[in-house]
Amino acid sequence: MSYVIPLFIHLLCAAFWVGGMATMHFAVRPAAVATLEPPFRLRMMTATLRRFFVGVDAAVTLLFLSGVGMIMVTGGFRSVHWRVEAMMSIAIVMAAIYVYVRASVFRALRRAVEAGAWPTAASLLNTVRQLVGMNLVLGVVVFGVAVVGRAG
Repeated sequence: MSYVIPLFIHLLCAAFWVGGMATMHFAVRPAAVATLEPPFRLRMMTATLRRFFVGVDAAVTLLFLSGVGMIMVTGGFRSVHWRVEAMMSIAIVMAAIYVYVRASVFRALRRAVEAGAWPTAASLLNTVRQLVGMNLVLGVVVFGVAVVGRAG
């Protein structure tokens, strides 16, 4: 198996996930806050996140598969550079945060929006925002490790 195909898939998935988080955090949410009343904003953000998370599900899966594929092609885990270990470690933390958001917080957010429990939904959406912000920082760190780590 060529190293180039898994690397291409890996970079596309990382760009989708991290870029999507940046878009949601710095563009979609602020625009929704500026233009929509809370019930409409919470409905819109929940629907947007639901669609985005379908893509993130695929991206996270493909990131791990392509990452492990590249490791295997280049000699296995014993021969990886420190930056690969760092990226894998951070990716595991990011995936754990995402799974928590997806399986717990977002599920509760959807129930609160369906029930019209706006204060609860707003609090849950804020939790999603904070965790996405944390994952966004970690994602930028991974990009930094990938690029800067190649120099050393």
